Amino acid sequence: MAKNLFKVNRSGIRALLKSPEMQVILEAKASAVRKRCGEGYAQDIHVGKNRANAMVYAETYQAKKENYKNNTILKAVR
Repeated sequence: MAKNLFKVNRSGIRALLKSPEMQVILEAKASAVRKRCGEGYAQDIHVGKNRANAMVYAETYQAKKENYKNNTILKAVR
């Protein structure tokens, strides 16, 4: 049985996780979650040190109250 050894190109993976293509995928996922949440929610994407990040958050007071009471964002992610 042959051993297959490979070395991970960490800088290549980091570049892939920060790429514009990955940001488009994250934006689509965040948009789907935001739409399931309803009115008063917003989304944001930013590029961090190692990868691009997407988030959905409650923007209005009513949405914050609803999310606090019902975990709306968490349920929309599932």
